[in-house]
Amino acid sequence: MKELKEFTIPFVGLKLGEHTYNFDITNKFFEHFEYDEFNEVSLSIDALLNKKTTLLEFTLSFNGDINVNCDITNEPYNQEVKGDYHFVVKFGDEYNNENEDLLILPHGSYEVNIQQYIYESIVLAMPSRRIHPGVEDGSLQSDILDKLEELSPKLETEAEEEDTTDPRWDDLKKLLTDK
Repeated sequence: MKELKEFTIPFVGLKLGEHTYNFDITNKFFEHFEYDEFNEVSLSIDALLNKKTTLLEFTLSFNGDINVNCDITNEPYNQEVKGDYHFVVKFGDEYNNENEDLLILPHGSYEVNIQQYIYESIVLAMPSRRIHPGVEDGSLQSDILDKLEELSPKLETEAEEEDTTDPRWDDLKKLLTDK
């Protein structure tokens, strides 16, 4: 996958200490990853780079809104998303990104691309079940909700169940008392 240049951070000329980077995430970012589950994306990311002598520490803080479709009604709504993600960049003999919290760059590297970490942290911050807030509080009026209510099984109350018994069971109960 081709790297997006705006998410590449050159760290060679930086002094030791903390450095802050800000990114705005839109649909274009997710199109690059061919991820199409979001209708509209408006996120702000603050990347804090803490440069130390032998490693780099990154903290990604993000918040904003993502417009998604409800899993029940398929109605679009804005899902608030916020979270933090922390990972470390160390230097070694060869590139290794097998551990999600540790990235190893080859000695002599002068920049790091953080687009994959941004992508994964946002996608994982989304709830697994996306339910429109109007469904939870009952304020959403939808044809789909009306049809689901119509087709849902009707539960009988316990009192009705006790009054109506199957006559075959009544015959079996007589066998117990006919000793």
